[in-house]
Amino acid sequence: MNKMPATSFTGWLSKVPEVTLSFWIIKIMSTTVGETGADFLAVNAGFGQGVTRTVMAALLAAALFTQLRTRRFTPWLYWLTVVLVSVVGTEITDLLTDGLGVSLYISTSAFAVALSAIFFVWYRVERTLSIHDIVTRSRERFYWAAILCTFALGTAAGDLATEALGLGFTWGAVAFGALIGVTYAAWRMGGNAVLTFWIAYVLTRPFGATLGDLLTQAKTYGGVGMGAMWTSALFLSVIIMLVAVAQIGINASRSAQRAD
Repeated sequence: MNKMPATSFTGWLSKVPEVTLSFWIIKIMSTTVGETGADFLAVNAGFGQGVTRTVMAALLAAALFTQLRTRRFTPWLYWLTVVLVSVVGTEITDLLTDGLGVSLYISTSAFAVALSAIFFVWYRVERTLSIHDIVTRSRERFYWAAILCTFALGTAAGDLATEALGLGFTWGAVAFGALIGVTYAAWRMGGNAVLTFWIAYVLTRPFGATLGDLLTQAKTYGGVGMGAMWTSALFLSVIIMLVAVAQIGINASRSAQRAD
């Protein structure tokens, strides 16, 4: 792997969290909040798709701008950006499917091609796709472009499985959960860490989305009937708690370093 000049890394620290169990819990819950939150704002709160899409896109732009301007990992800002990416990713897919009538087969394929193109260019430029090496602004831009595309792809793939292919919410969640389990097993048996990470990252989106639909939809439609508001509030509360713990830990660690 080609090494970049040392000056390229001056003053930079990785702004991506460690991949732990907490990381995956927050990631999955973020995907669910993106699905249920978008539905709640557009339908239950009565803002409509157009207003919701515009406001969420503006908030994402502001959060992403701030995230790119920082020079160290800030848990609350990073995960706020992920949640907003999740909402916007859902809105993009809904716009294509419901607003423009694009087939889920086409949108899923198109997002898969777009993600592959991002990874191809990213690797050609940086010679690595590892999230542990997000230590330059260029790599971080590639990273967030890939993240947005994975959320849009995951939403489309989830809808394709549950609606077009007829799996339904329960079996859709089981199927994607099983695929995540297979990916984890492949990693444990020595599979490529970067490849298995990105496969799991893509799969957690449709898993979280189908889980959100399962919890929010009425029982007559095969759901649990919790509703978008309560599901969003519950999952968002857990996210806030876990992120707060991470933020407190980061702050304590940095305070100790300054004291030394």
